[in-house]
Amino acid sequence: MDVLVTEGLTLFGQKISYAELVGQLCALAVVFLAQRRTLWTWPVQVGATVLLFAVYVSAELGGLATRQVVIFVISLYGWWAWSRRKDPVFGVVVRKATGLERLALVGAMVVGTVAFALTLDALDASWAPWPDAWIFVGTVVAFAAQGRGLVEFWLVWLAVDAVGVPLQMASGLYFSAAVYVVFAVLVVRGLVDWLRTADRHRSADTALNGS
Repeated sequence: MDVLVTEGLTLFGQKISYAELVGQLCALAVVFLAQRRTLWTWPVQVGATVLLFAVYVSAELGGLATRQVVIFVISLYGWWAWSRRKDPVFGVVVRKATGLERLALVGAMVVGTVAFALTLDALDASWAPWPDAWIFVGTVVAFAAQGRGLVEFWLVWLAVDAVGVPLQMASGLYFSAAVYVVFAVLVVRGLVDWLRTADRHRSADTALNGS
């Protein structure tokens, strides 16, 4: 793993480790796969977490490194949850969150960010505790919502990307910053796709229950 972190290639004048390159490409593939609601989303995510954990430890971003550990665990849950919620017509069942669920997502983002940022600052584990914490908590919330099939997880990803791009650039991880920009485009497409699928599934349920 050390070789993957220390060795790499140069793109546009910037050194990119093999771990960052492959890890971010896998993470990018995860967004593409999630849009299509395939179970391959989760094993690919597991591979990305292992590589990016090494990258962020090397960059001394404690929050982002710890995030990979949490994502690994959530990915195992998501893999299990999606395998149990397959629909023969629509694939993985997705839906819009209830009002209470949306409130819980926002509350988790705000409270989690404050608590984790203060922890990072107290432990001197990150040179940018607040954005680091926002990305960490947002990622956890997004993956947890994704595992439950909630459309709103795409909106959480947009909030993460908005902070992630400047943080990656400030850390000198320019390739990762560029990937985050591509993420944003794929996230918008994924949001539209999941909204349509959720509406079709709800219409089908209404027709079935009404018949």
